[in-house]
Amino acid sequence: SSGLSIFKDLGLYVATITAGLSIHLLIVLPLILILIVKVHPLKHLRAIASAMVTAFSTSSSSATLPVTMKCVRDNVKVSNKTSSFVVPMGSTINMDGTALYECVGVLFIAQALGIPLDAGEQFIVVITALLASIGAAGIPSAGLVMLFIVTDAVGLQSDAVAIWVGSMLAIDRPLDMFRTMVNVSSDSVGAAVIAKSEGEKLYDE
Repeated sequence: SSGLSIFKDLGLYVATITAGLSIHLLIVLPLILILIVKVHPLKHLRAIASAMVTAFSTSSSSATLPVTMKCVRDNVKVSNKTSSFVVPMGSTINMDGTALYECVGVLFIAQALGIPLDAGEQFIVVITALLASIGAAGIPSAGLVMLFIVTDAVGLQSDAVAIWVGSMLAIDRPLDMFRTMVNVSSDSVGAAVIAKSEGEKLYDE
């Protein structure tokens, strides 16, 4: 009923989210590792490779938690005291990939409906997406459900919003796999940062 043009719109949406997640995974997190942890990013990525693969295949940071804990303890050499506190907390509230996804999703829906969002409304989107991502469960496609909270915050409440969210659901699985991998990678970086601040010796130093 929407015509073939919807595929072009969804394609641009996928490209935008993929680019945003890639920038975070390949630029932002490596910079944190270089500047704060003082380690080469590839060394860290090799250490958590199995957790990243598990996150990508399951789309669930909660299901990946045991693997993430093992990688952080055995390969990154974060102490049990630090990892057992930071990693579970990160898997619950540190959903940066999900927050990015929800921001892009709401802006995409607003543009698709021809509704302009000014700077103030975009700021509301960012803050609400951050809070919604903290409350999102670590299960597949949980971020898509939380999207309705963010759309409501800026007054996007028509039936057309639900139609667009349904269209996004059709292509959400690969995006969910990618953003879960980003979430888990970020959790491991956070654990390394906290461990470094505590004076722990990492990566067999």
